[in-house]
Amino acid sequence: MTQEGERLTAVVPLASLRRAARICVPGVVAIGSLAAWHWRAILDPLAIVAVIERYPGAPLVFLVFHILASLLFIPRTLLALAAGLLFGTAKGIFWAGIGSVAGAAVGFLIARYTYSELFSSVRGSRFGFALERVEQGGWRSVALLRLIPIMPHSLANYGLGLTRLPLGAYAFGSLIGQLPMTIAYVELGVAGKRYLTGSAGWAAPTLVGVSAISLSLLLPAYSRWRSR
Repeated sequence: MTQEGERLTAVVPLASLRRAARICVPGVVAIGSLAAWHWRAILDPLAIVAVIERYPGAPLVFLVFHILASLLFIPRTLLALAAGLLFGTAKGIFWAGIGSVAGAAVGFLIARYTYSELFSSVRGSRFGFALERVEQGGWRSVALLRLIPIMPHSLANYGLGLTRLPLGAYAFGSLIGQLPMTIAYVELGVAGKRYLTGSAGWAAPTLVGVSAISLSLLLPAYSRWRSR
C-alpha cells in the first residue's frame, strides 16, 4: 500500500470518530447533567464524603468524582467543601486544587479535539471576541476569568477549549484563578466538620474561608478598575 493510501486509511477512521463524538458528547453531558440534577440530594458535601471515604484510595476516588463533576456542570465548590471534610486543610487544598485543574483540562481537551473547527465559525461574534481576548491574554486572562464567581466552571472549560491557548497556559491560569475559591471552600468544609463534631477551632477556618471568598470577589473588580 502506498503512503498516500496509508494516510487515507488513518484519516478516515479519525474523521468518523470525531463525527461520532460531536453527536455523542453533547448528549452524554446533557443526560449526565440532568441525572445529577435529578439526584442532586446525593451531591450534598456530606453525602459525597460518605460515598468517597468508604474506599482506601479516597484521594483517587475524589479525583475521578471531581473530573466527572467538571464535565457535568456540577459546582466545584461542592467538591472543595467535601475535600475539607475529608482531608483537612492542607491535603484538602492540594486534592481540590489538583481535581479542579484535572477536570478543567479534560473538558478543555474534549472541546478542542471534538469541535476544533468551531472557533472559526464564531469569530466576529460577541462570544468569539471574548474568546479571542482570553486567547491573547494567555494564562493571566484564564486566571481572571476563573475569578469571576458567576462563570460556570464547566462552561469555561468547554469554551476555552475552542481557542488556540496552549494546554500548559490554560492549566496554570486555571490553577491560579481557582485557588482563592478552592482555599475558601476547603476551609469552610474544615470549619463545618469541626462544628458538626463539636470540636474547637472552627471559627479560624471560617474566617479564612470568608476572607478568601471576599478576595476572589474583589480581584476581578480591581482588575477592571486597573484596565480603565
